[in-house]
Amino acid sequence: MSNNEELNKKDGHRKSVGGRGPMSVNLDKAKDSKGTIKRLLSYLKGSKKELIIVYFFILLFVVLSLAQSVILQPIIDDYIVPLLKNPEIVEYKIGCLRMISVLIIIAISTAICSYIQSKIMIEVSQNTVKTLRDEVFVKLEKLPIKYFDTHPNGELMSRIVNDIDNISISLNTSINQMISGLLTLIATLAIMIIISPVLSVISLLSLPIMLIVVRKIAQINKSQFIKGQEALAKVDGFIEEYVSGQKVIKAFNKEDDVQNNFNNRNQNLRKNGFMAQTVAGIVMPIMGNIGNITTAITTVVAGIFCIRGKISLGTIAIFSKFSREYSRPIIEITNQFNVIQSSIAGAERIFEILDETEEYPGNKQKPKIEKIKGHVQLKDVYFEYEDNKPVLKDINIEAKPGETIALVGPTGAGKTTTINLLTRFYDVTNGEILIDGKNIKEVEKDSLRNSLGIVLQDTVLFSGSVKDNIRYGKLDATDEEIINAAKLADAHSFIKRLPNGYDTIISEDAGNISKGQAQLINIARVILNDPQILVLDEATSNVDTRMEVKIQNAMNKLLEGRTSFVIAHRLSTIVNSDKILVINNGEIVEQGNHNELIAKKGIYFRMYTGVFEENF
Repeated sequence: MSNNEELNKKDGHRKSVGGRGPMSVNLDKAKDSKGTIKRLLSYLKGSKKELIIVYFFILLFVVLSLAQSVILQPIIDDYIVPLLKNPEIVEYKIGCLRMISVLIIIAISTAICSYIQSKIMIEVSQNTVKTLRDEVFVKLEKLPIKYFDTHPNGELMSRIVNDIDNISISLNTSINQMISGLLTLIATLAIMIIISPVLSVISLLSLPIMLIVVRKIAQINKSQFIKGQEALAKVDGFIEEYVSGQKVIKAFNKEDDVQNNFNNRNQNLRKNGFMAQTVAGIVMPIMGNIGNITTAITTVVAGIFCIRGKISLGTIAIFSKFSREYSRPIIEITNQFNVIQSSIAGAERIFEILDETEEYPGNKQKPKIEKIKGHVQLKDVYFEYEDNKPVLKDINIEAKPGETIALVGPTGAGKTTTINLLTRFYDVTNGEILIDGKNIKEVEKDSLRNSLGIVLQDTVLFSGSVKDNIRYGKLDATDEEIINAAKLADAHSFIKRLPNGYDTIISEDAGNISKGQAQLINIARVILNDPQILVLDEATSNVDTRMEVKIQNAMNKLLEGRTSFVIAHRLSTIVNSDKILVINNGEIVEQGNHNELIAKKGIYFRMYTGVFEENF
């Protein structure tokens, strides 16, 4: 089961708003290719000077490339043919060598132009994708939690890494080749018409066929590359899930099943990749054969003209070369369609992220909530993840400053959802949540969350030192403040025993410390933040009894003088709460303190004593 599915199942829902499942990827077809290309090119506006230089060298490259062909005519007509008739004439030999030297110089200059424009374009493309990558990352930070609940981590990674890489490759090569190919095509056709209008008409007979082939292949290839991107995203998502779930997979001996699942996804990716590359690969032989047939017909006609004295041998040579040359840029442009289609598909997926509705647009204009007392009220709160499928119904809770409110109930009852509403990970469907009389929808989100301290069941520690992970709660904290927070969290003693103390680097997924130790570091982080309202979501459920006692002691220190909401996994940890709320099927069915609820001998009593009714 994926992390996203676990998140969704926790409160009894499997899909987010609109019914889209957590693993869905909608890439059936491109929505707006022209709009996507236009938007992508808008990112090049900041590189206008560099692009002007690139265009200049592309133009120079095209001119010099054509010059290499044009210079063949005088070499053949003015020097080689006369030398064949009079091989002893020195002037012809010197002239021929001189022209060949010019040809070499032009060839070297062409290579230099190609290098310069490629180097500048690579720099432009890298700057462009850096900007795009920055925008995507910033955007992700502004998206609501439900977006991440409905999009697998692997899919997001595929978009940020693979799709942007495809865009980079396209910008590196495709723009240059498209422009140079178009200029070469226009110039070549113009020169051919100047040389011989009749031969040009014969050569151009194949152009409509080539254009039709290009268009058809482009249409087929586009859909294949979109399917390929979808398949790649699924493989990335599966690999991410597989790596993170290694312990579970090995514990249940599911390696073979995982291998089979991966093989199916990998086979689908191979199939789509094969189809896309096959369609792209047939362009060259088709276009080449069309060009060869046209060149052969043109050469025969040109030979007849030469015999009749209408054109020279050099003209035949240059025209034959140009008749082949004009199909080359068409082939090059066509060959870029696989890259272009891949980048368009990737760009659309990136822009989908950038166009997502932010968590709270215009939030900065709202007043901040400061110096709160901690009076929290949930009034007639109603919430649903999907239309007409309520998760919470008519929830009314009041927590006075300094009180501890415990939420208990079966899995999927709505406990975590209640907490998600308080932290504004989701917004209520109806009703309101007030802090010190202020509706949390009407205050700045950052100031609200700065007033909250959250300790989750699944701790999250980042790559870096223990000190940096604690400092995450207050980035300008001194070392002394960090140590004091660790002492209050009962984490100081075990941190000092680590190989490098507070400078010990936390490995990926915190594999070099226990879950209980990770939770203590997390609590120290919250203590350092010094929030007025605390949210504890089953913070001791993943640890042993001894570590639970330490964590509970740390949390008791943390709870002092603060308004707290605690989701209890072990009811023994919340017996001293000011108020206990029993939630079932999205409704508060019992409330009171521990003694009051035990006296009622209702649901809480049965939970506490371990006597459960069926279907509870």
